[in-house]
Amino acid sequence: MSVRRVMGTEVEYGISVQGQPTANPMVASSQVVNAYASATLKARRARWDFEEESPLRDARGFDMSRQVADPSQLTDEDLGLANVILTNGARLYVDHAHPEFSTPEVTNPLDIVRWDKAGEQVMLDAQKRAAALPGGQPILLYKNNTDGKGASYGAHENYLMRRSTPFADIVKHLTPFFVSRQVVCGAGRVGIGQDGRDHGYQISQRADFFEVEVGLETTLKRPIINTRDEPHADPEKYRRLHVIIGDANLAEISTYLKVGTTALVLAMIEDRFIDRDLGVDGPVSALRAVSHDPGLQELVTLHDGRRLTAVQLQLEYLDLARKYVEDRYGADADDQTLDVLARWESVLDRLERDPMSLASELDWVAKLKLLEQYRQRDGLGWDDPKLQLIDIQYSDIRPEKGLYQRLVQSGRIQRLLTDETVERAMHEPPTDTRAYFRGRCLERYPTAVAAASWDSVILDLAGRESLQRVPTIDPLRGSQAHVGELFDRCETPEEFFLALTR
Repeated sequence: MSVRRVMGTEVEYGISVQGQPTANPMVASSQVVNAYASATLKARRARWDFEEESPLRDARGFDMSRQVADPSQLTDEDLGLANVILTNGARLYVDHAHPEFSTPEVTNPLDIVRWDKAGEQVMLDAQKRAAALPGGQPILLYKNNTDGKGASYGAHENYLMRRSTPFADIVKHLTPFFVSRQVVCGAGRVGIGQDGRDHGYQISQRADFFEVEVGLETTLKRPIINTRDEPHADPEKYRRLHVIIGDANLAEISTYLKVGTTALVLAMIEDRFIDRDLGVDGPVSALRAVSHDPGLQELVTLHDGRRLTAVQLQLEYLDLARKYVEDRYGADADDQTLDVLARWESVLDRLERDPMSLASELDWVAKLKLLEQYRQRDGLGWDDPKLQLIDIQYSDIRPEKGLYQRLVQSGRIQRLLTDETVERAMHEPPTDTRAYFRGRCLERYPTAVAAASWDSVILDLAGRESLQRVPTIDPLRGSQAHVGELFDRCETPEEFFLALTR
């Protein structure tokens, strides 16, 4: 494998109702999702199919009891909250107190950026539509990970891996990578500690909210390595690595490197290429210590006694990745793998020399530069509440208000995609995964799709007494190459189903 593998992201957005600090966020989130669904989905609205969900299955070989699980873990229960599937193959729904956008399955880092950015535009559109409803109030959405008062919400990544890879190897080699990865993909945060009461600036929004090294939970006792074993694919062949430790990124290069470098490390783990122990002593405390030092001088102690900065630890992984790609692919390495390696090396080199030189590429540096400009102009200390407001405003998705958005408009942020590419991804699915099948079913035969999930589409067809479930257990089947011609020539869902199952 290279950087190419089946992957996706899930982002919970921060939400507030303007002028109503006590407004129920669950109600507001439902208004956002329902407003978008009502305005953009044709005819019947397909429900989410919960039948194949198994959120309490643990990769360590057991199932957590429902009696002891926190209610937030029971994602296989239909709570009656807004929950829709979009024509681009994505899922837009209410996850407890937040609207969440889950990208369709894609096969490479650049497509992650594309559909993750499409999610921002879907949320912006939904926000506007909710406010325009009769009696509607302005609802504000933020692509961030904490409200600054002690609550955190997730930005998760998912990577399909070989089931044959020992989970202990994943834990061993990914933990130090995640401890140090934040220097590349942190979103930056004003305040230290979960409630932000200690003054200062840190690299990651999420670091202070992690408490254990390995575990199944996602909202309590958050682990660096999450053990949820819910592959949404053939469980004999695959596991889905559910990564909960990342920040919600706005900068396209931060997102691209976050998933691209992780995909490379996973490939090395699967192929048992990592021949050195990069384990870190006390990884939870090391994670926080690295985040609390935007000067990037904090040293972490490795099991072998070496003391390295997070950048130096990342350089160890980069060195391995370069050797891996050369050894396994040589001159046949694909362009995106080579681009990830080159950008990774360039970013780490500049982080060692002058972190502020990356203000046009990485979120945490772009935000820090903005904050320092305000601090110098107005003589603000890190204890000034204005800085927390600036932090939040950076993540406001409105183009006229969000500080990140204004940086983009002024040409001070480097981009990988055009607005036109992102806009198409709001409605069109990837062509090379099963998301194509799911999205085209909804676009082509909207009244016939009764329900769908990652691994099935359920059709309600004329002349049949029962619903027809079409399994999509293989994430790489159902692509345009497999079924595109069928969609183009079949006028009705009944005709399509017959051709599909003949």
